[in-house]
Amino acid sequence: MHTHIENTPPGPRAQADRSAITGWGADLDHANRPAYPMERTPPRLHNLHWDQPSPQAANVEVLVSTERPGITPVFGTTLPPRGLSGSLRRLAFKASENDLRRWMLLLLADRIDVVEGLLQDLARGHVPNVLGEMGIAAEWRHNRRALVGKLLLLAALATAAALIAKTFRDDAPARRLPHRNAQLR
Repeated sequence: MHTHIENTPPGPRAQADRSAITGWGADLDHANRPAYPMERTPPRLHNLHWDQPSPQAANVEVLVSTERPGITPVFGTTLPPRGLSGSLRRLAFKASENDLRRWMLLLLADRIDVVEGLLQDLARGHVPNVLGEMGIAAEWRHNRRALVGKLLLLAALATAAALIAKTFRDDAPARRLPHRNAQLR
């Protein structure tokens, strides 16, 4: 059976006299708090001609969450959903925000969008500088030890994957049919 904090009686620590603790409650008196004058609600803007800003025009597809009543007044339009990544985003936005599948689909869509961008660059005749865009040169200059560690880890994982693949290939039984002239023993 689980015990919840709400159901537990206060212990001796909760009833202790804290006045003996040095500095306890020093910030309770507002006169002793140096930031207190700044801790107030900012004044409201009066005499505005609107209650809510006028909505932005939606000239591209904007994905809207299922938990929100409508589109927000301001939204981004620089990268509308397109291609396979856009289809995955549309599928993800049909799910609730508390559904793990939604977030995993959005992460997958981001990774696919990177690949789509690389393919789009190659189709235009531009060879992307992937290592430069990943910041390898900057990391070599400023964090060489971590970069070497990452490269060694990558090499170890690649070696392990190659050895595992070789083991599976060697352990697989040969599935050859006997030659028709060969004698069966």
